[in-house]
Amino acid sequence: MADTRQALVAAARTLFAEQGYAATGTEEIVAGARVTRGALYHHFRDKADLFRAVMEQIAQEVAAQLVDAGPSRPAVTPGADAWDEIRDGLAAFLDLCVVTDDFQRIVLTEGPAVLGPDAWDELVARHGSNLLAEWLTRAAGQGRIAPVPVPPLTRLLIAMISESSLYIARAADRPAARQAIGEALDRLLDGLELA
Repeated sequence: MADTRQALVAAARTLFAEQGYAATGTEEIVAGARVTRGALYHHFRDKADLFRAVMEQIAQEVAAQLVDAGPSRPAVTPGADAWDEIRDGLAAFLDLCVVTDDFQRIVLTEGPAVLGPDAWDELVARHGSNLLAEWLTRAAGQGRIAPVPVPPLTRLLIAMISESSLYIARAADRPAARQAIGEALDRLLDGLELA
């Protein structure tokens, strides 16, 4: 059963990334997964439920790649420079955006439209914003950044990260776009640092 579920998620992921949610029919998904329509509805309530599983899988993979690419020290190591960890993580994310397509289309663009803003907020909280808020709190406590309210700052940074990803994804020259957006983001982040 796990193989059938994974086959459905894999087929749907490919089709959603290539065609988008609205243009992808369930008959294409079951054909791609080489299963029956009954198998689809055994594992998922509907196409939106399958889309949610695809979106979750991609978000988990991106989060895991960022952990692997991040600093070798754990994020909760006492005394670790939280602001450096944030900046290293953002740089790793921008690098990842140069080579990924399904994250931008499925998670950033279509996810909020298909599943609604609450599903998007929940996904971001599970795979990034809670950790980012923790790091920002630590960075302020370490005297590395100005003491500003963390919840709105977290939301603003998440929005900037999302827009940065879309900017890179839509560029004809992704490495050049990554360089340009990285420079702009660095300048904005510099404004938060305490001298």
